[in-house]
Amino acid sequence: MSSTLHPMLNVAIKAARTAGTIINRAALDVESVRVSAKQTNDFVTEVDHAAEAAIIDTLLTAYPDHAIWAEESGKREGKHGGADHVWIIDPLDGTTNFIHGFPVYCVSIALMVGSKLEQAVIYDPSRNDLFCATKGRGAYMNDRRIRVAKRIAMRDCLLSTGFPFRPGDSFQTYMQMLGEVMPKCAGVRRPGSAALDLAYVAAGFTDGFFEMGLSPWDVAAGALLVTEAGGLVGNFTGEANFLEQKECMAANPKIYGQLVGITSKYSKFASAGDKAALRQSLEKPVAEVNADPVVNAQTDNNKPADDFPPTVYTAPF
Repeated sequence: MSSTLHPMLNVAIKAARTAGTIINRAALDVESVRVSAKQTNDFVTEVDHAAEAAIIDTLLTAYPDHAIWAEESGKREGKHGGADHVWIIDPLDGTTNFIHGFPVYCVSIALMVGSKLEQAVIYDPSRNDLFCATKGRGAYMNDRRIRVAKRIAMRDCLLSTGFPFRPGDSFQTYMQMLGEVMPKCAGVRRPGSAALDLAYVAAGFTDGFFEMGLSPWDVAAGALLVTEAGGLVGNFTGEANFLEQKECMAANPKIYGQLVGITSKYSKFASAGDKAALRQSLEKPVAEVNADPVVNAQTDNNKPADDFPPTVYTAPF
């Protein structure tokens, strides 16, 4: 890692590690942690609240005029010259994993200046893994520079995802998309923490990621990590203005273009024709759609990667 970290990144790292200490202490006796449900299958614990309070205290002690956008406590406006600096915080991404003792969760902190993501920290307290990035300076895991994976054929790729779990989520649409993705890649994993999923794409541990129903605090830090590691992030149609669109996809540039060929019609922002075709396909069993040569034509795994049209997307950060 660079010996001269940006001062704001240093403060974010301090905040993330402080939250991680709170989380690790609670993990020693997770059954005693008080849990409440925000809605069906969407949990919050006293640990989320304590970790978030510690993060905000650390950030505002250093930068009292900065704004906050946190999962549990919401938004608070910045003041004076700091009003355009917004810290986007998820104090414990993977709460459901945490309350079951399943050790896949993390702290996620990003700084947005104006409309650009400038700093990012994702800290996995159970493994003591620290992922961080400053815009224009690359992405790091602990003390080493990280890059996205170099695979170019979808059939060789390991992808991560997240299942829809809230009332009102488009479960059938997601299952149709998953049913189309799975036969075309080497494997799909569902770890349960979108922020950590994006950090793993940045580190090259997985080749790509896609999920719907996400909030800005789930993806802000991970998005900067991915782009600083040489990858692309966007919505399901490949557009980079995704932060508040509740769908996110990330991969290296070659795989990203191939994923867009699969996921674009499942996007809320798909064309009217794509949506009509999707509505028809949703009436078919998943296995029947997977056998449909028209559906599969866009992402035929027998094609070399260069047969796919070159797709270039400009990230906003």
